Amino acid sequence: MTTVRLPLFPLNSVLFPGLVLPLNVFEERYRAMMRELLKTPEDEPRRFAVVTIRDGHEVAPSTPGMPDPTTVPDRGPAAGFGADPAKAFHKVGCIADAATVRERADGTFEVLATGTTRVRLISVDASGPYLTAELEELPEEPGDEAGALAEGVLRAFRQYQKRLAGARERSLSTGADLPDEPSVVSYLVAAAVMLDTPTRQRLLQAPDTASRLRDELKLLRSETSIIRSLPSLPASDLTRTPTSLN
Repeated sequence: MTTVRLPLFPLNSVLFPGLVLPLNVFEERYRAMMRELLKTPEDEPRRFAVVTIRDGHEVAPSTPGMPDPTTVPDRGPAAGFGADPAKAFHKVGCIADAATVRERADGTFEVLATGTTRVRLISVDASGPYLTAELEELPEEPGDEAGALAEGVLRAFRQYQKRLAGARERSLSTGADLPDEPSVVSYLVAAAVMLDTPTRQRLLQAPDTASRLRDELKLLRSETSIIRSLPSLPASDLTRTPTSLN
């Protein structure tokens, strides 16, 4: 088993390979992480791992709060994640490559990263200024009939888009050119469809591309059926991922 040790950035969202992740970094533990990443030569990838939080808080409390105003805020690299932070995270995450790490005058950072490779979390180290993790990189196996499934998912996704645009009473501009490589299709759809975080996490950790596509086909048909019966939907862009508060 080949492993790698990388800085760990837990989020309340799921990062997929190929998807862009904008970050507004203001907590000291993650600012320290970004300062360390900036030491990496520009011609080398500035990598960190993103995992989804199962139990805990993306941003640690920084002031006393309710119900006890005298409570001392939790501090340190594992703040908000309990005594054993490894138990607070889902076990499958994604490596992020930070193309842009820009420090502002106030010491916070603007970061733009892209998901690259899925990883399995093996262990978490909280002894430094920020969390690091030992990770096993996961290969993306195609599985059976991935190509045919991708075609079916793309058809279902276009139908979903049309139904969604109709429910919002406006036209949806998504571009005519969608990818046809099965794994790319599977990750694009997983990120673009309005799904809750546990469902996105399930798609990320699917054993192979075909399994993910089969799950997405069922989800798209179900979501399209639900949209058909709704008079309106909340306004949220299909392919836009919100910037993390951290």
